[in-house]
Amino acid sequence: MQAKGAPGKAKNLPQPGEPDAFVGFWINLASRTIIRVLDARLRPHGFAISYLPVLRALSEGGALPQKDLVRLARVEQPTMTEMLARMERDGLVEREPNPDDRRGSLTSLTRSARTRFPKARKTLREGEREAMEGFSDEEKALFLEFLQRFVRNLEG
Repeated sequence: MQAKGAPGKAKNLPQPGEPDAFVGFWINLASRTIIRVLDARLRPHGFAISYLPVLRALSEGGALPQKDLVRLARVEQPTMTEMLARMERDGLVEREPNPDDRRGSLTSLTRSARTRFPKARKTLREGEREAMEGFSDEEKALFLEFLQRFVRNLEG
């Protein structure tokens, strides 16, 4: 155990071999927590955190085929199909035939989604600010770097 109040140190260190001694345990808990909190905050804007990779890709790149969205969002094809169906139902995306692929379609954001997306971004920034409260700018940069390296290590 660390001395009480030691800066930057965990107060109750988990025992080796226990589930909460693994980085993956804490990443999973942090992920589930941020998803729950941000989903609740995004819902009034008509968005979900799972939509963000698609929203980001379409806000930057215009209309895209589903295979590109699969790659950019790092999900499986069936997952993307379900997500786009929900997003279309919610009035966030629209699809039109792809002139370069008779079997495929191009997906783009609706005018409504483009109008509401800036408010959702603001909501995300506020949530991020709350989650990172007490972290210095250097700690935030290191945390992001560590998470990116962690993902790269696992993806190969």
